[in-house]
Amino acid sequence: MKRLLLVAAKTGYQVREFAGAARNLGVELILATDRCDVLNDPWGDDAAPVQFTSPAKGIAALAARGPFDGILAVGDEPAYIAAQAAECLGLRFHSPASAQAAKNKYSTRQCFRQAGLLVPRFEVMPLDSNPAVAPGSTCFPCVLKPLDLSGSRGVIRADDPAQFSQAFDRIARMVGANRGTPLLLVEDFIPGRELALEGIVTAGRLTTLAVFDKPDPLNGPFFEETIYVTPSCQPPAVHQAIQATAQRAVDALGLSDGPVHAEMRVNPAGVWMLEAAARPIGGLCSRVLRFTLNGQKLGLAELLLRHALGEDVSAARLAGGAHAVMMVPVPKAGVFQSVEGLEDARAVPGIEDVVITAKQGQMIHPLPEGASYLGFIFARAATPAAAETALRRSHQRLAFLLATALPLVK
Repeated sequence: MKRLLLVAAKTGYQVREFAGAARNLGVELILATDRCDVLNDPWGDDAAPVQFTSPAKGIAALAARGPFDGILAVGDEPAYIAAQAAECLGLRFHSPASAQAAKNKYSTRQCFRQAGLLVPRFEVMPLDSNPAVAPGSTCFPCVLKPLDLSGSRGVIRADDPAQFSQAFDRIARMVGANRGTPLLLVEDFIPGRELALEGIVTAGRLTTLAVFDKPDPLNGPFFEETIYVTPSCQPPAVHQAIQATAQRAVDALGLSDGPVHAEMRVNPAGVWMLEAAARPIGGLCSRVLRFTLNGQKLGLAELLLRHALGEDVSAARLAGGAHAVMMVPVPKAGVFQSVEGLEDARAVPGIEDVVITAKQGQMIHPLPEGASYLGFIFARAATPAAAETALRRSHQRLAFLLATALPLVK
């Protein structure tokens, strides 16, 4: 039986997806995660503890759990840890330097600019500087971003100096505590349509698995992603430009072996890369992707496992029809109590499943502070438009009860 090391955060959604795929393949999955290294297996899953802030000891201890035939990671920080572990254990994966550059927005921008890719004007500001004084090169509208948060957390558009100061203060409250003097990225707002690309890199060469349209406009002030639909409805010339630019982004960062999730904006000037992360698509969104490979049907998790174990998956093709997922947005801050209309939402034609990931009693925040969604809706239909319509109709049938204060304990 082949053995694969999966690096993931202890709160990650995706571990179950990979665990199920590993069982289907007959692969032993060993989990390395950022849990307490003092308690003796508190979750009962025999995971290896690795402290993400100081991983050297945990990575060294992984050798005793080996040997491993491959390595994967879900999440930006886990990808960097996996890159260090792969280097230590002699496994094929992205290098630590490339994974580190990919997870830091400022480093990413620098790499893209040096490679001649389209990039907005950008610079960094310390979060202990005066928010009333924007950098001298700032033009409005601009976007303020923490350097190392994902999922649009802390990303805020500002259209004037007053909004800049408010956004600066808001982000500082989010990330400033107990982190020394962190930096903030300030860059020009890029107009245009936003898309995403899911791919696999083998020896530096990118294989595109899917290109997603994001039909909802993402113009701020916050950038909450909701719907992903594939195949994209963009014309062939745009698809070619996206794939060529994504390959240049992979080259610029030095990503070499493993999954890549890229985000970009397209406007008349061309393709503007936002990121090329050294990880797969986040949350439960990977469930929406179905492929065929050598006559077999498989999901993204299984495809990535096969690739990590050395199998050639370049012949994988997206299954027919349209595939779409909605990350159910959070309407307001509150304590999740319940959801109504779940069965009605699942009964909408074209809906494959509705999964509520919020737990009763969990405090939920919308963006830019929020770090999670209420759940995920999955649709399959003959066309992208039909799949998108099914998602919206399903979502309309859901009613979430969010309490504004913690319930009293009787």
